Amino acid sequence: MVTTISQANESNQSPEPKITLEEFLKLPETKPASEYIDGRIYQNPCQMGNIALCKVS
Repeated sequence: MVTTISQANESNQSPEPKITLEEFLKLPETKPASEYIDGRIYQNPCQMGNIALCKVS
């Protein structure tokens, strides 16, 4: 499941404004990693199980 920053702030009921790629690249890195897709920031969940083990190996 991918959570957007907008979904985390649903109580505000105002849509998160889109940002430019340049603005996204200026932001600090997050853990878990965030992705920039179509002007919105999406935060990936932590990988668990075999996939995480493959990435470490």
